[in-house]
Amino acid sequence: MRPLKILLIEDDAIEVMKFKRVLKLLALKHQIIEANNGEEALSILKIKDIIPDIILLDLNMPNLNGIEFLKILKMDEFLKHIPSIILSTSNNHKDITECYKIGIAGYLVKPLKYEEYVDRIKKTLEYWSSNELFCQ
Repeated sequence: MRPLKILLIEDDAIEVMKFKRVLKLLALKHQIIEANNGEEALSILKIKDIIPDIILLDLNMPNLNGIEFLKILKMDEFLKHIPSIILSTSNNHKDITECYKIGIAGYLVKPLKYEEYVDRIKKTLEYWSSNELFCQ
């Protein structure tokens, strides 16, 4: 499995720790770039030498939420091709529809059971690390 550069946009420190714990458990060597919200993520992405292979983001964040972030991202000619995957507790049909209309690559609902979470993250990262990604 090819290592990925992953921009993880998540405001909940426990969720960030959980994600990192899964990577460690699965012995995955992906590089994680952390942002606490959409605003911080956009600042990171402005530094053009830090371009992630994929973006994993929560929807409910302060300052700039996931949907607002995606709308800005998809307007940027240089960044709009980065696969963006929602990782959220919301299974609200309106949120899911809105995200796909904006152009996300996937939508994962965070399960309550840790084992299910591990399985979903594993499958998602296996898929994207074996996928041919857009090269800038």
